[in-house]
Order: sequence, then structure tokens, then C-alpha cells
Amino acid sequence: MAQATSLLIIDDDIDLREALAEQLELSGEFSVEQVGTGLDGVKKGSEGRAELILLDVDLPDINGREVCRRLREAGVRSPIVMLTGEDGEKETIGGLEAGATDYVTKPFRFAVLLARIRAHLRNVEQSEEAVFRIGPYQFRPAQKSLTDEKDKRIRLTDKETSILKYLLRARGEAVAREELLAEVWGYNAGVTTHTLETHIYRLRQKIEPGKGHARLLITDGGGYRLQA
Repeated sequence: MAQATSLLIIDDDIDLREALAEQLELSGEFSVEQVGTGLDGVKKGSEGRAELILLDVDLPDINGREVCRRLREAGVRSPIVMLTGEDGEKETIGGLEAGATDYVTKPFRFAVLLARIRAHLRNVEQSEEAVFRIGPYQFRPAQKSLTDEKDKRIRLTDKETSILKYLLRARGEAVAREELLAEVWGYNAGVTTHTLETHIYRLRQKIEPGKGHARLLITDGGGYRLQA
């Protein structure tokens, strides 16, 4: 089963909050946590588990822009999408200056909000600073490297990096060999599945903890998947 993307909703409107959480989880892409106050949002958001945060501006204790500012000061780098009933340039500028990634005015269409969420998550994935967890490793696509728990760096080739990036996007689902070939090498008649299998073998030599035991990069259903 694919690993869901973790979202955090900070909004005191319980009806809106729960409706959003339900719709997002029904998509099958997300797991959602919710809180109703700014201080709880700062606490929960600072834990760093949320891959994207939806943050209401008008909270009962502290202003959403202050919540955003505190989260950024705490080192939170996930996208923060602010939700507001006020449609004004001053409000938008204030949110962006506090560290918000985007600003969405209520009422909004769920399909539009979902499209923005997906776009921001793609931007994070493509960022030069993007870091992903693969088993015991920190994967930095821009640096073409993995770093283990002892800070030992493992260098990757271009193709190895592309294979890991594509399998990560599949979120634990198996990807067929032909699909990986098309995405990583392009539609090239001179490239065969043997070429892919050779790269998978070399990649396993670098990342698997034990020889002959594939625990991270699994062969599954005529293709490959990353163990979540």
C-alpha cells in the first residue's frame, strides 16, 4: 500500500476542518492531523512530521501569521498554505512575509485547493534542498547522494538517482520495468530490461544492508518498489 503524505490542518472552524480532512483522506493520497488553535498548531507543526500545512489566518488565540512565523523560526520548511476569509493585498503580503508559501481565500473550491497542494508538494520534491528518507538513509536527489545514520555519504549515478526519485513518487507501489525504462531512459529501442536490471543490481550493492537480502529495493510483480 502506498505511503500517505502527511498534512496538518490548523483551523478553529471544526466543520470546515473535518470536512477538509475527510475529503483529503478520501483521495487516498493523504493522512491528516488537525488542531483548532494557533498554539496547538505551533506545537504540532514543530514536530516536523507534516509535509504540508494548511493554516487559517483567524485563530482564537494567536494570529495565523504569527503561527507561520513561529513555525519558520522553529525550522519548519514544509509548504504552509494560509486560508483566509479576507481578500486583500495587505493580508496576502503579510502572510507571505511571515513565511507562507501560498494564500487561498475562502470560500474556495476543493478541487482548486487540492491542485495547489499537489503543486506545492511537487515543488518540494524538485527543490535543490529536498531530502527524503529511504530506510536508514537521507536521500538528496540534487546532490545525487545518500547519507547513512553515521553520516557516511554514498554517491549515486544519474540513472541511480532517477530510479530512486521515480520509485519514491510511486509511494510504495510497484513500478513495472517497462515504465521505469521509459521514464528513466526514455523511449530508446537500444535500451533493454537487462540494462535496468544491471542498474538495480548496482544500486542494491550500495544501499542494501545485507548481501542477497533486498529489504529496501524490492522486486515485485514484474517491477520494483521501495519499501516504505
